[in-house]
Amino acid sequence: MSEQPAPAATARQQLEPDAADGVRAYAARLRESADQFATVLEDIAANALPSVEDCTPWEELRETHLTRLAAQRPVVA
Repeated sequence: MSEQPAPAATARQQLEPDAADGVRAYAARLRESADQFATVLEDIAANALPSVEDCTPWEELRETHLTRLAAQRPVVA
């Protein structure tokens, strides 16, 4: 990306109200996700990593997630 400022003659184009609402909703979801991630990192910083016995293997997490995605997928006749 260029570090040069945009030309002053360039006007911003306003979003349609529905598009603006969509962008706000997306920003809210990102903010919530970032807050959850920050909470996990703060917990690790305060309490160290959990023991291996208290963790779920990544393979199990993957399978659960893939099952969830498959359930969301529309069925083709």
